[in-house]
Amino acid sequence: MGLRHEPLPRKTALLPPALRMPLGIVAALAALVVLVLGVLVAGDSEPGRVDRWVVRPTADSVGPPWRHVALGTDFLGEPVGAAALVLAVVAGCLLVRWPRAAVLVVGGAGMSVGTTTLLKPLVGRTIHGDGNLSYPSGHTAFLTALAVTVALCAAGRLGLGRTAGTLLVLAAALVAGAAMGWAQVALGAHYPTDVLGGWCTALAVVQATAWLVDRPADARRR
Repeated sequence: MGLRHEPLPRKTALLPPALRMPLGIVAALAALVVLVLGVLVAGDSEPGRVDRWVVRPTADSVGPPWRHVALGTDFLGEPVGAAALVLAVVAGCLLVRWPRAAVLVVGGAGMSVGTTTLLKPLVGRTIHGDGNLSYPSGHTAFLTALAVTVALCAAGRLGLGRTAGTLLVLAAALVAGAAMGWAQVALGAHYPTDVLGGWCTALAVVQATAWLVDRPADARRR
């Protein structure tokens, strides 16, 4: 007798059906922001008007103890720190026997950082005149993507509705993006618009990644 594969409950979707439309709109708007900002700052090596209005980043924008906080936050986006965070979240997904969530964690974060890496030479924006490509911020994209994937998984597991689920995802993205974005600007590693571009990149890419990972499960439900 063959084994029967019961359809997965709807709440196990990585991108719950109730959230697909509102988060799809958010993703589309985020992608538009990345594109528009990329065009506006293309080839620049100085902060723009918006950057100057927020703050002019320097290598010593903050001093102790906040500089230590900024450096610690920045470390979470470095290879060792990022790998440790991803492994911890993946381990949690596997402990609750949700391998597709683990795929989303790796894929969402990886695709977000990969997208920023591809965009940087296309936009050609540098910071401090030393040839360091800065738009969009990969550190900000990484931490935002990781937070969004965790929030999506939580919304799916808890069966949250459209409003609660959307608010959870956006709140997680805002907290993570603001924390890493502040660190990058405070350390003089990025302009504020670089941070915004990285944040929006993650919002756009993670939704698309979740939809792609969900497709095989959606097909089994039909």
